[in-house]
Parts: sequence; structure tokens; C-alpha cells
Amino acid sequence: MNNEYIQNFSNLLESPNDFDVKINVGESQNIKVFKAHSNILSEKSDYFKAALSSRWARREDGFIILDKPNISPPVFEILINYIYKGTFSNNDEVSLFDIFIAADEIGLSKISHQVEERLKNEVLGYISQGEFLKALEFSEEILKNIPYSAEFQESLSKWGFSNYRCDLEKINGLSKALCKNSTLTSLDLSYNILGSEGGKALADALSNNFTLKDLNLRYNKLGLKGEKALANALCKNSTLTSMDLSWNGFGSKGGKVLADALCKNTTLISLDISWNKFGQEGRKALTDSLCENTALTSLNLGGNNFGLGEERALADALCMNSTLTSLDLYDNNLGSGGGKELANALCKNSTLKYLNLRYNNLGSEGGKALADALCKNSTLKDLNLRHNNLRSEGVTALAVALCKNSTLTSLNLLCNLIGLEGGKALADALCMNSTLTSLNLGSNNLGLEGGKALANALCKNSTLTSLDLSWNEFGSGGGKALANALCKNTTLTSLNLGGNNLGLERGKALADALCKNSTLTSLDLCDNVLGSEKKKYLQMRFAKTPR
Repeated sequence: MNNEYIQNFSNLLESPNDFDVKINVGESQNIKVFKAHSNILSEKSDYFKAALSSRWARREDGFIILDKPNISPPVFEILINYIYKGTFSNNDEVSLFDIFIAADEIGLSKISHQVEERLKNEVLGYISQGEFLKALEFSEEILKNIPYSAEFQESLSKWGFSNYRCDLEKINGLSKALCKNSTLTSLDLSYNILGSEGGKALADALSNNFTLKDLNLRYNKLGLKGEKALANALCKNSTLTSMDLSWNGFGSKGGKVLADALCKNTTLISLDISWNKFGQEGRKALTDSLCENTALTSLNLGGNNFGLGEERALADALCMNSTLTSLDLYDNNLGSGGGKELANALCKNSTLKYLNLRYNNLGSEGGKALADALCKNSTLKDLNLRHNNLRSEGVTALAVALCKNSTLTSLNLLCNLIGLEGGKALADALCMNSTLTSLNLGSNNLGLEGGKALANALCKNSTLTSLDLSWNEFGSGGGKALANALCKNTTLTSLNLGGNNLGLERGKALADALCKNSTLTSLDLCDNVLGSEKKKYLQMRFAKTPR
């Protein structure tokens, strides 16, 4: 608001000449009459604009009369000061709850937001002092006393203490608060090195808590005692739905107690237990638990060496499990043998929609086995095969599968040594496939001819919206072909051509193509030696085209 206007309005409030509104605020013996100006009130509040309209306003002796018995004079004093002066101040004698309710009623949203921030800061103040129970009790009081937005409620019900280095005293205090809590739904305690005693304290709280839904205990060195306590709590807790226990070094014994808990727990639907050194016995117990568990829908087993003897057991579990929809198995040393076992499981599994197999050295044989599975599987939608040494043979088989598969929408083949032949095979598949919307072919040495083949496919494909072709050595010729393709393609919204040595001339060709293409909203051309002038020309063309 302009300072001159603020000064003028301030004068009008302090010396209300030419006022035309009287507002009776309060009730009984506590009534105060505020003199105001209808044009200022209407300008600052839609509530007053409606209340002061000819349809609703009550007039006496030439003045518009408004009654606000439900607002106290001290509260209204704060609101009218804000309307006239543009500033909000409270000397703590007036309840923030009362201010919020009144401001919300008359449509002063900026005050409402400021009050929300002050209330949140009070909660954070208690938390910083380690007074967790007071913080939770005050959060409950806030939610009981003011009409809140979903966003505000979420900010009070989610606590983050990542890398907070909570000592045992604070963890014990937090655990006691959790036993009485009725508002907190999410708690992040990752990277706190809680140790066994901290794990046990939290486990006791989980056995008595009935509101927490999301708990992150990543990297806390829980130790076997802490792990056992938490596993026992999972057998009793009936509200927790998501838990992160990654990087805790469970070992074989910890893996077995966790597996036993998973056989009994019926509410946990998302679990991250990646990088836990489960050992052979722990891995075996966990695969067995998947045959019995009927709640988990998302499971992260990354970095646990399931490729060292448990591939078949894991595959057998996937054949029996009927609830998992998302499975992370990255960095598990599966090799071609593990790839084949999982491929057999995919032929029978009918629930899995997301599968992450990156960094598993599946090789061309593993790729071919998965390709065969994709011809039979009808549920998988997202498959990540980056860094798997699939080579031309494995990817060519996958390309054939894409011509038959009708459910896969996302495929990541980054860094797989695909080469020209594999690139051409995929280009042919894109001409026939009608379901794939996202494809990553970055860093695959596709070369000029591979770029041309894919450019031709983009002229025919009508479903792909996101394509990563970065670092494929297309050169100037490949850039020209892709620029021509962009003139014809009508579905691609995101394209990455970074690191392809496209050269100066191709920068101009791409810029001209952008004038004809009206769907692309994201184009990455980093590391292409386009020159500053061509970059400016590209930016200008991209900005001028309606999108």
C-alpha cells in the first residue's frame, strides 16, 4: 500500500471526519462504537462490501449501522487498525485465536495467515526447547479453536527432525509426548544416530500411539535391541502405514525379527529397508514374509545383495504375493540369472506396477528374459533398467516386446550400451507402440544414424510425452533430423538433447522448429556448443511460441 495513502487513512481513523458508518462491537456492558468510512471498508474487505451494500445495510440518522456482537472491541481495534494503516500488531493481551476467527469472518486473509505463522512459531519454539508435550498440546488447542486449511493442519501434524542429533533425553521426552499425542501424523527422525536405547523408547511410544502414520528412522544405528523393540511394536501398532528403516545395518538377526513382524502387521503399506546388510538368513526370512504379508504395497529392498543366492526365493515370493504394486531392487547384484528369475515371476504376478532394477548388471540375457515377460505381463507400467549392460541384443528384444505390450508407460534405459542397432530397433518399436509416454535413452552411443531413426519415429509416434536422448553423439546431422521431427510431432512435452554436439547451425534449426511445434514445454540443450547468439535466438523463439 502506498505510504501516502496509509498516512491519510491513519489520520481518518484517528480523526474520523466525514465518516458514514457506525459499527457497534461487543455485547452487554462491553460495547464500543467504531466510526468508519464505507468506501475504505468496502475496498479492503469483501465482507464489508456486501454488508454495506444497499441490499443489506441498515441506516439511522444518515449513518450505516453495523452490529458485531460476536467480536470483542480489543479484537476489532486490531482489525480496524489493519484496514486503515496496513499494519498488524498485537501486544499479546488479545488471544490470537480470537483475532484469527474475527479476521477470517470479515475476510482479512493476510491477518489470518500472519496469525497462523505466529501460532506455528509458538509450536516450533516449544519444540526447539525440547518441550514436545507442550508443542503437541498447543497444536491440539490450535486445531480445536480455529477454522484451519488442510495446508495449515498438515504443517502442524508433520514434524521434521532430520539430522537434529536428538540426545536420549529429548527422545524420551518425544516418546512420552507420542503416547499422549492426537494430532501428529508424520515424524522424520532420519540421520539422528538414535542407537538402541532411542529405538526402544520410540518403540514403546509406537505401541501406545494411535495417530502416527508416517515414520522415518533412516540411518540411526538402531542396533539389534532397538530393531527387536521396533519389530515388536509393529506387531501391536495399528495406524502406522509408512516406515523408512533404511541404512540401519540390521544384519541377519535384525532381518529375521523384522520379517516376523511383517507376517503379523496388517496396516503398514510402504516400507523402505534398503541398504541393511541383511545377510543370507535375513534375506531368506524377508522373502518368506512376502508370501504371508497381505498389507504392503510398496517395498524398497535396494542395496541388499539379493543376487547372492536369494533370487529364486524372491521370485517365488512375487508369484505368491498379491498386494505389492511397487518394488525397488536396485543395486542387488542380480546378474543375468536374477533377471531371468524375476522375468519368470513377472509372467505370473498380476499386481506389480512399478519395478526398479537399475544397477544390477542384468546383461543381454537378462534383458531378453524381461522382454519375454513384458509380452505376457499386463500390469507393469513403470520399468527402470538403467545401467544394466543390456547392450544391443537385450534392447532389441525389449523393442520387440514394446510392439506387443500394451500397459508399460515408462521405460528407463539410460547407460546400457545400446548402440546403433538397438537404437534402430527402439525407433521401429516407437512407430508401433501406443502406450509408452516416457522413455530415457541417455548415454547409449546411438550416433548419427540412431538419431535419424528416432527422429523418424517421432514423426509417427503419438503417445510419447517425455524423451531423454542426452549424450548420444548425434552431431549436426542428428540435430537437423530431430529439428525436422519437432515440426511434425504433436505430443512431446519434454525433450533432453544435452551433450550431443549439435553445433551452431542446428541450434538455429531447432529454434525454427520451435516456432512450428506448440506442445514442447521443456527442452534441454546443455553442453552443445550452440554459442551465445544461438542460445538467445532459441530462447526468443521458445518464448514467442504459445504453449
